[in-house]
Amino acid sequence: MRSDSSFDAPRPLAIAHRGGAQLGPENTAEAFAASIEAGADIVETDLRFSADGTLVCLHDADLMRLARDPRRVAETDLATLRTTLPALLTLDTAIAASAPLGLLLDVKLHEPRILNPILAALDTADALPRTLLGLRDLDLIAAARRLSSDATILALVPDPDAVAQARAAGADWFRLWQADATPERLAAVREAGMKAVIMVGQPRSVAEPGYPPFPVGRIDADGMTRVLALAPDAVMLDDPGLLLSARSVTGPSST
Repeated sequence: MRSDSSFDAPRPLAIAHRGGAQLGPENTAEAFAASIEAGADIVETDLRFSADGTLVCLHDADLMRLARDPRRVAETDLATLRTTLPALLTLDTAIAASAPLGLLLDVKLHEPRILNPILAALDTADALPRTLLGLRDLDLIAAARRLSSDATILALVPDPDAVAQARAAGADWFRLWQADATPERLAAVREAGMKAVIMVGQPRSVAEPGYPPFPVGRIDADGMTRVLALAPDAVMLDDPGLLLSARSVTGPSST
């Protein structure tokens, strides 16, 4: 597996969720630019296939939330998607817009067929060294590792205790949701030889009762204090400036 020296920076790294969804429209060049200006270390974006096989940066499987349009992304061609969402990024434009920051690609599909075009685009742009490949399935992680010994893979698997399995499949980093991020789980990630990413908020668009009291990507000062006490390697949130401000007060982690 590759050395992820391209991600060496004061920890925890600030990952701008959906490009920085509190700084601009999610997954757009505007949000990317705002996150770069804010000092983020990495920008995160989502990947799906359009109907004509283009890798597009959209979180949802359909266009309802963003455009009040019920059509599914996988059944809509790129030209139509661009008409509906003029600020739509493709993988190629996201690679360009994210430079020189790190780039986290949250691959929403589990099919191995999505891997080759992603890796080809990263190779063409010489962007693989600054990219985290976020994969949601152990089999897909293993497939990606077979295809590339140089890729840095972030396990986005749903089970917070699947650390050993993710490492065995080939992951280098492991994501924990804020509510699942305990000292024991962070220690397990480190003992497995992986880096830990904490995703703030809850894994839903509207928070349910209980802590944390915010939907995905959002956090308050109390939550940030709890997260920083765990000394993760990176934190993913909609406004990276919140982490950067807290990091400047507490100082970088020594992990």
